[in-house]
Amino acid sequence: MKLSKLAAALISVGLVAATMAGAAQAAELTGTLKKIKDTGTITLGVRDSSIPFSYLDDKQSYQGYSVDLCLKVVTAVQKQLGLTALKVVLNPVTSATRIPLIANGTIDLSCDSATNNLERQKIVAFAPTYFITANRLLAKKSSNIKSLDDMKGKTIVSTSGTSNLKQITALNAERNLGMNILTAKDHAESFLMVETGRAVAFAMDDILLASLAANSKAPADYAITSEPLSVEPYGIIERRDDLEFKKVVDTALGNLFKSGEVNKIYDKWFMSPIPPKGINLNVPMSPQLKAAFAHPTDSGDPAAYAVVPEAQKQSTKKK
Repeated sequence: MKLSKLAAALISVGLVAATMAGAAQAAELTGTLKKIKDTGTITLGVRDSSIPFSYLDDKQSYQGYSVDLCLKVVTAVQKQLGLTALKVVLNPVTSATRIPLIANGTIDLSCDSATNNLERQKIVAFAPTYFITANRLLAKKSSNIKSLDDMKGKTIVSTSGTSNLKQITALNAERNLGMNILTAKDHAESFLMVETGRAVAFAMDDILLASLAANSKAPADYAITSEPLSVEPYGIIERRDDLEFKKVVDTALGNLFKSGEVNKIYDKWFMSPIPPKGINLNVPMSPQLKAAFAHPTDSGDPAAYAVVPEAQKQSTKKK
């Protein structure tokens, strides 16, 4: 079948336009997405002892709730870039090193247990919140520590590079507690300081404290204070000002949250036996987290995670 000169010309123009559009799209790829496509590799920051978020199991394999969420993001990135394969590199980080490693491009996402706050948002960005916890104290029951005020003149430890350490330092001055504040390189070392008597209490996010106690030699020896010192929303750390990459990551997680698929991942790590000891943390999803999943947000303001009582919602609607 012969094409008219006009039809042939239109097809030729269409092919040129499509080629130019494809070239323009490739040229527009910038930042982290370009780096990942060029190298065929995405690098995730992981932790050794942030159970059950990101940790090494008894087979020296990294796993956890945050790791599973990041792997879902990896699949979305691979699809977005049209890659048939994408190599995943797991790079160990600590509370002190994860933000510098994101900022300098060593890792592309930090998949651990990082608090999203307004101060950190000046340096890095965060994906939508995937867990909400609070800063509390862990101590041996024999120490009889019920609140931060009970720590007056005593030794407390927290992990280097955490928002918890900064908060405890500020509260120590504000309340004139005279505490001796020690720092440890990671959560496992902080817990060990309490276990061996070098510190009376460990200030950290309650879910991490519960995990460490549950996996210790004598779980029944420890208690966590009921006094919440803060609200701590967790988010996967991203590079700041890389909106193209952030959109892919945030959309992937938002879809995971809204579809309810995240519920299975949550139950796997918080409502079921987990490695290495098969302990079930039995931590049901909080109303605050359910609300954050229903309406994904990357806010670093603790007030954004307050759940409005149903009665108050109805009253507001009537007004």
